[in-house]
Amino acid sequence: MYAVIKTGSSQERVREGERVRIDKRPDAVGASISFAPVLLVDGDQVLTGPALRGAAVTATVIGEEKGPKIRGLTYKPKTRQRRRWGHRQQYTTVEITSISAKG
Repeated sequence: MYAVIKTGSSQERVREGERVRIDKRPDAVGASISFAPVLLVDGDQVLTGPALRGAAVTATVIGEEKGPKIRGLTYKPKTRQRRRWGHRQQYTTVEITSISAKG
């Protein structure tokens, strides 16, 4: 059984027992969280739309990690304008504990 959940600005396809990296959340390590907008559940039958009113996906926060370093440079010729910048995205790692499709 798998489900598609909306978390932050992305959608993730998850299964029970799977560890997933999602956008950083302020929850503490070991906390249990629930994902409200469940978009699809596929088990014995596929459920979407109004059939998902009672569906829920719960997860436990495992920890936090950082993504790869992204470096960039902006440059404008003949004006001595150069700017170096970098970014490193922060993620929260969660383990999916249960998927329930009551509907």
